[in-house]
Amino acid sequence: MRFQDAARDGRAVVYAGIQADPLVGRAADLLADADPSLRVMARAVMNGESTDRTTWTGMFPTLFGSTADEAIRDRADALLDVALEVAGRGEAVRSQFRGAIVEELTGRLLARRVPVAAIRRERRILFDGVRAEIHPYDVTVERDGASEAYDCKWGARGISDDVLHQLDDARRHADDEDVGLAVALVVFDAQRSCDVRLDRSTAPFEGTRVVALESLDELGGR
Repeated sequence: MRFQDAARDGRAVVYAGIQADPLVGRAADLLADADPSLRVMARAVMNGESTDRTTWTGMFPTLFGSTADEAIRDRADALLDVALEVAGRGEAVRSQFRGAIVEELTGRLLARRVPVAAIRRERRILFDGVRAEIHPYDVTVERDGASEAYDCKWGARGISDDVLHQLDDARRHADDEDVGLAVALVVFDAQRSCDVRLDRSTAPFEGTRVVALESLDELGGR
C-alpha cells in the first residue's frame, strides 16, 4: 500500500484556492474548540437559510440569551459571525466552502492525536495489482502499520454507496497486504441522520467508522 498526491486538474486547482481561503481556517479553528451545541448552531447557519443575525440568536436562546454563560455567548457570537460569512456566499461556492471546512476541521482534530506531519490532504491510496481509484481521500494519516483514510461530508446526504464501497475496498485491500488501514466517514451532521442514510444503503459499511457531529472530538482521542 502506498499513497500518492491527487492529480492537479482544473477542479483541484479551484478547490485548492477555497481550501486556502482564511475563512476556512477561521471556521475550523472555532469549530475545533466548540461543543456540540455550538456546532449544531453553526451547521444550521451555514446551510444558508437566512443571513439575518437576529433570526439565529432568537432560535438559540441557550447560546445567545440573557441567561447564557458569558464565555459561551462570546464563543457563540464569534462562531455565528463566521457562519454567517459562509452563509452569505453564493449557493455553489457556499457548498464548496462547507466541504473544505469539514476537511480542515478533521485535520485539526486529528492533529491532537497524531503528528501533524502524518496528516495529508487529497491523497490516493494505491495497492499492487489493483486498479487505482480516481477519487482521492479528503484526509489521510500516513504512518507505518497504522494509517487512516477519511472521506468528509457536510451532510448525511453525502453518504453514497460509491463512497462506502471505496472505503471498504481500501480497507480490504490493506488487509490483503497485511498493513494497517482504518477507514472512516466524517459527517458534519447528526448521528441519527447518518443512521437513516446508512439503513438505506446496500453497500458494506460494517468496517467503516462513521464520525458524526456529536462524536467529532473522538478524532482527537477525546
